[in-house]
Amino acid sequence: MPRQIDRQVAELPSLKMPPPGWLTLGIETSCDETAVSVVRDGRQVLSSIVASQIPEHQKFGGVVPEVASRQHVETITQVIDEALREAEVSLEQIHQVAVTYGPGLVGALLVGVAAAKALAYGRRLPLNGVNHIEGHLFANFIQSPSLEPPLLALIVSGGHTHLVHMKQYGVYEILGKTRDDAAGEAFDKVARVLGLGYPGGPLIDAAARQGDPRAIDFPRAVVTDHPWDFSFSGLKSAVLNHVNTVRMKGHDVQVADVAASFQQAVVDVLVNKTLDCAVTNGIKQVVLSGGVAANSLLRQTLADRCREQGIAFCAPDLALCTDNGAMIACVGYYDYSLGIRSRWNLNAVAGLSIGERNEQWFFRDASFPSKHVDIK
Repeated sequence: MPRQIDRQVAELPSLKMPPPGWLTLGIETSCDETAVSVVRDGRQVLSSIVASQIPEHQKFGGVVPEVASRQHVETITQVIDEALREAEVSLEQIHQVAVTYGPGLVGALLVGVAAAKALAYGRRLPLNGVNHIEGHLFANFIQSPSLEPPLLALIVSGGHTHLVHMKQYGVYEILGKTRDDAAGEAFDKVARVLGLGYPGGPLIDAAARQGDPRAIDFPRAVVTDHPWDFSFSGLKSAVLNHVNTVRMKGHDVQVADVAASFQQAVVDVLVNKTLDCAVTNGIKQVVLSGGVAANSLLRQTLADRCREQGIAFCAPDLALCTDNGAMIACVGYYDYSLGIRSRWNLNAVAGLSIGERNEQWFFRDASFPSKHVDIK
């Protein structure tokens, strides 16, 4: 049974698009990438600048929140300037500012929110706070300009594993989610156990290409009270127990085989639950998004299975799978087109759920849809 519905369809107005040429500045600072993008008309990316902090965090084996926040403070202005320069536009030509306000690391989020509020207030531009999970979903609308809801989204990243039914713009129903570890979190932890390093996703993917996915029969968790929920903590523990047992016996761990078998177990669960959810609910479009969407086995397996079932499938290019400002700008554009605006007291929310919107930070534009900011 669904456990969260954002808003009833009848409560939302139809989309009223801004004039052609509308430029949205999207800012994303939820974790360890400072990302800014300029997007025209919601889906045409004019620039996408990402300042990655991976080298800073690799020495710690994972993201250190305080380090991430300081890096965002140091780079946000330069990244905004570079995004405008690459797009060949000035700040005076921007019509709207969109920014991630959750979920994520609260200190990191605050840097982006503060920058976006300053820009929007200084230029008297509309401000739209955007949900990071929703942003990952919308990366597919940039990838495929003809894509429209309804659809089922499998959103898999370091912090999230969700099956979301997008009924129309702004209306979501969570059909499944992880009970414990997110898929990306499991990748990072297993990579650490195997001594591969950080970030774990691409390293596991690379190692698995040299291994046998049938070498070790790792468990595929079944959540009996909700068939489309996920659980990866048992799988993570099984990998750890296998590695410890092999080492205690004085044998060498076959890293490639462990990586391939673990990856196969994760992909089997993700793909099987997604297809069962889509077929059961009669959903004819499936999209993949989030950092783990870059995994080669997951992309290929889900594409093949969807084709077998006659279900349309879409996945973003690799650059759109990881955190970026373009996906945030895309969500902001469509929220604006629904008449949604953020107030100046917008704040960061570390544990924000998709579809959740704190009404004290948002309002409906009284002039919508009859009035838009003029295109200059």
